[in-house]
Amino acid sequence: MPTDRQRKIAQNSLLLKSFPQEIRDMVLGMSSWRTYDRGETLFLHGETAQAIHIVMDGWVKLYRIAPNGGEAVVNVFAKGESFGEAVAFRGLAYPVSAEAVTACEVMRIPSTAILEAMRKDPDIAVSVVASTFIHLHSLVSQLEQLKAQTGPQRVAEFLLELCEQESGSCEVTLPYDKFLIAGRLGMKPESLSRSFARLKSAGVRINRNHAEIKDIERLRAFSEEDPVDAWTKG
Repeated sequence: MPTDRQRKIAQNSLLLKSFPQEIRDMVLGMSSWRTYDRGETLFLHGETAQAIHIVMDGWVKLYRIAPNGGEAVVNVFAKGESFGEAVAFRGLAYPVSAEAVTACEVMRIPSTAILEAMRKDPDIAVSVVASTFIHLHSLVSQLEQLKAQTGPQRVAEFLLELCEQESGSCEVTLPYDKFLIAGRLGMKPESLSRSFARLKSAGVRINRNHAEIKDIERLRAFSEEDPVDAWTKG
């Protein structure tokens, strides 16, 4: 059975938070939890999907290996976020691989548990569709960033996603190495370093794996301004 901490994180996840309590308890009872070391594989591209995953702690990346051997980071998931819904229900092959970016803990929900929940309460399907839509929206947003934002603006938006508040100053911990951040944002590591330097003018100071943000609203304004103006900053 899950601990109180595990139960709380799972129940607050986008996938499960709208489930009736009875259904949530059933799903939790059919699920399992596992810890992974940094660099450990959760699953590989081409394996048959049989479960949905929710990150309990740490960070997990989804990636593909390009024909030239390069790695393309598709997405990165943090505590409370789920992935694998769409392929798990159909028993399809994973289109990506998953790897623990940091030491992490992951909840594994067998697809049969969610299918059983849907049979008990058809409205559960709405929550699953909503979760899948969020993933699609995230991918669309990434494409929009690549086409419509400068490198510094993409980094600014990434930092804003890590903030746990909407205004004021804050300090966030960069969840993984800069090489992976660059891959996640469609940049080269050297471009990421230049972008961090440009963000000084927007009130951001990088200290090893921490980012000190002087004014969240100021940084948000920078991320949303005209790209031509953004390039002149710093």
